[in-house]
Amino acid sequence: KEPAATIVETLKDVTSYEGEDAVFECRLSRQTTQDAKWFLGDVPLQSNEMNEITVQGTRHTLILRKVTLEDCGPISFKVGQHTSAA
Repeated sequence: KEPAATIVETLKDVTSYEGEDAVFECRLSRQTTQDAKWFLGDVPLQSNEMNEITVQGTRHTLILRKVTLEDCGPISFKVGQHTSAA
């Protein structure tokens, strides 16, 4: 069983105007096969035409495309027992 990854670079608050993209980044202590999940409030996010979720090594990125007022709220990133929020 692999050791758990920890969050070494936490999310930062982002201010965006309606119609702009909002970019959130988190970096882990190591590459992991553990499920890493993004949430807007309590809603899990998936990669689709509105959200782009990418992983490059230990860096996990969420891009919310053309944000609206409905996208306003806490974004959180969870891996294992660790959480970061902005």
